[in-house]
Amino acid sequence: MSPGAVVSRNSGSVGYVALPRTYESQNCSVARSLEVVGDRWTMLVIRSAFQGVRRFDDFQDVLGVARNVLTDRLNRLCDEGIMRRVPYQQRPERFEYRLTRKGVELWPAVMTLLMWGDRHYAPDGPPLIIGHRGCDGALTPEFTCDSCGAHLGPSDVAPRPGPSA
Repeated sequence: MSPGAVVSRNSGSVGYVALPRTYESQNCSVARSLEVVGDRWTMLVIRSAFQGVRRFDDFQDVLGVARNVLTDRLNRLCDEGIMRRVPYQQRPERFEYRLTRKGVELWPAVMTLLMWGDRHYAPDGPPLIIGHRGCDGALTPEFTCDSCGAHLGPSDVAPRPGPSA
């Protein structure tokens, strides 16, 4: 079982205690992921990349973030293999920032967070509607069992120790 995880003596359910400010030493995938993408600007850079933003100045225009903060976040995303630099100009040297496969794998998390925010923090309706390009149908976040195909909610899953526990 991961550090910070506790099992209730009464119910046998797994819960978690407060984690320290840095998650590097935590054996918890959520905590380790937050160490990389849990910063406000980082998630907004990733969201913007999914919306087609590629160049530094465009990220800055869309986000209104300070240059030094944006530089730091783009460097970190590249160092983590979530984005990659693709040169588009030699003098001066300039790059586009594109999502890698690892970055594209964040799409379900970003879309789920967007839909959650639309439901709970957009009283006048969502600022952006995401629809299926083929038929304009609405996006629905769903988790299914890879064995039986059942649609799963929080009460349908059971955590158990994994290989690194």
